Amino acid sequence: MAELGFIGLGIMGKPMANHLVMAGHIVYVCDLSEEPVKQLCSLGAKGCTCCKEVAQRSEVIFTMVPDTPDVEMVLFGPEGLAKGLRPGAIVVDMSSISPIATREFARRLAAMGVKMLDAPVSGGQVGAENATLSIMVGGDPDVLNQIKPYFELMGKNIVHVGGNGDGQICKVANQIVVALTIEAVAEGLLFASKAGADPKKVREALLGGFAQSRILELHGERMIKRTFDPGGRIRLHQKDLNLALQTARNLGLSLPNTATTQELFNAVAAQGGIDLDHSALVLALEKMANHKVSG
Repeated sequence: MAELGFIGLGIMGKPMANHLVMAGHIVYVCDLSEEPVKQLCSLGAKGCTCCKEVAQRSEVIFTMVPDTPDVEMVLFGPEGLAKGLRPGAIVVDMSSISPIATREFARRLAAMGVKMLDAPVSGGQVGAENATLSIMVGGDPDVLNQIKPYFELMGKNIVHVGGNGDGQICKVANQIVVALTIEAVAEGLLFASKAGADPKKVREALLGGFAQSRILELHGERMIKRTFDPGGRIRLHQKDLNLALQTARNLGLSLPNTATTQELFNAVAAQGGIDLDHSALVLALEKMANHKVSG
């Protein structure tokens, strides 16, 4: 039984932390919102008032917060982990943030005698709840071997990508592929519907061919049924594509379709849809076509 910390108990972090609690570990939890802390404490977790307290009581600390500045605050803010970390502790950041910042965070922690893994995830809320996440790990492979038993409580596909920051690079690549596939599914279904075919039947046929994908299966159904309650929010996918485009500029690389897809997300956000599921990207295309996928 290990003493673990978990900071960030949103739609992804709360079920991930819960899997650790249910496995019998002592888990110290912290979040800006009191409600998920209370819920996890009712299941056996132990609540903390700040990140520093989590660090003081834990051997391994997992973080799952929205963006790069949030991770920096959790790590190095006035009541951050750095104020309470023990030498030899391990920080595992499972957020999706800047690869460049991640490498700097790892360097600063290493100077304190603290090891870090970046381990962003893919699979959304369903994957977090079902412990089927794909986990993309950057950092020392020996540290990964220490942490892998905990990862196996949260996910199924655990891949060591490379050094610190490489997990985040992999996640950015994942988000490019996901965004462009959502856009392609939206265009295909909108085309079919506008041309007079039943999008339900078109999706059913495509699922049996080379166009089959998890996004066509899940998000294609969302587009047809108009169920845009968030699993992965547009707000967060915009953040990830910003990371992709900023990093691409630094590399002297053009990502034209990523930029176009970001503009479609921006259009939905501008119409008040920033917290809808990212499958709601179809709304921007529907507006231009003056037609809904559902007919």
